[in-house]
Amino acid sequence: MTDISNHNTRWGSTKAKANLARRKRSQWVLQGLGIGALSIAFLMLFLLVSSLVSTGWQAFTQTHIKMQFAVSAEKVNPDNIAAANWRGLVQDAMVVALPGMEPDEARKMAGILSNAAQFRLRDMVVANPSLIGQTVEMTVPTSDPYDQLNKGLIDRNTPEVNRRLKDPEIAAFDTLTADGRITKPLNTALITNADSRFPELAGLKGALMGSFYALLTCFLLAFPIGIGAAIYLEEFAPKNKVSDFIEININNLAAVPSVVFGLLGLAVFLNWFGMPRSAPFVGGLVLALMTLPTIIIATRAALKAVPPSIREAALGLGASRQQVVFHHVLPLAMPGILTGTIIGLAQALGETAPLLLIGMNAFITAAPGSPFDSSTALPTQIFIWADSPERGFVSRTSAAILVLLGFLVTMNAVAIYLRSRFERKW
Repeated sequence: MTDISNHNTRWGSTKAKANLARRKRSQWVLQGLGIGALSIAFLMLFLLVSSLVSTGWQAFTQTHIKMQFAVSAEKVNPDNIAAANWRGLVQDAMVVALPGMEPDEARKMAGILSNAAQFRLRDMVVANPSLIGQTVEMTVPTSDPYDQLNKGLIDRNTPEVNRRLKDPEIAAFDTLTADGRITKPLNTALITNADSRFPELAGLKGALMGSFYALLTCFLLAFPIGIGAAIYLEEFAPKNKVSDFIEININNLAAVPSVVFGLLGLAVFLNWFGMPRSAPFVGGLVLALMTLPTIIIATRAALKAVPPSIREAALGLGASRQQVVFHHVLPLAMPGILTGTIIGLAQALGETAPLLLIGMNAFITAAPGSPFDSSTALPTQIFIWADSPERGFVSRTSAAILVLLGFLVTMNAVAIYLRSRFERKW
């Protein structure tokens, strides 16, 4: 018979209390380490996002200037409008805008306007020749140095010899500001323009369209092939050494660095098949190869999560194996399949190395009209801008990263919503 008094004495001894206190201290230490790790992770995330926002928010606004351009019949020949001296018209407009300055000096201040001013004026007159002989009012972007000045990124107190803009140039800009010509609206050109060598004109339209076509190609190829492969391996393939070998290699492919898939695309799709370089279609093929293992693994996991009783009940009612899979198992596993697919596509959207190897980092000034036109993608556009020496591309690089992160967060949020909305609890 157990001696209860002796048992209580043993557990209430000094040694037992010391062991209990040591176990509690270990638990507290472990909890503290976990909280510390989470705090460091959130701190790093906060520093990353705040650094991007502090640098990139300036790119979401753009300095514009309102100007009046006298399109005189003496300088613009109606029979050959495009050959007119449009740069000279821009300089003449600056002379009128700066009446207190010598004409020759005022002409030099035409650099306040973006290089696109003369081309926009030309295109407007070409589209409407009746403007010849009239004064045309346009609002055009300023060049990058004056945009930086208006945003406070150029310190006026810096000695003139070390400053990008000299005192007369700053004085001319201040005169135009005092006249109410300078505005700083939302920079819609960041989304509606394609790439440009001038920061004030550069936008993400080409990269957005390139990423869209590449992801569309990736989805149309990887989604049906991945689901078909997963259904066969999970539901129909015999369990033997061959299927085990295939499963092991699929799991290994999911861990292969993305640059390897880029080398594969360069060797096979470009060099062997002769497909067009820098085309989103080729980028989509490479991303599809990279995404296939992820979709297969996610689909097999979703199929395994369906209880065997569903299969047994359908078979018991006389359904064939094919009917069981496609009428009962696959619809129940579809939420998990879609979640894995979206996560795989989100990973593909952020890949840079494979797209660089197939040439999707070329300087393209127009958005692609089809998946076979040359284009960039969001990650490669960020790479191009980050490598540019122009100061204006610094903020645009951070802004492009924020746009990319926005798409990634949105895609992951959709995946979480689908999982929570349609997931079945067994």
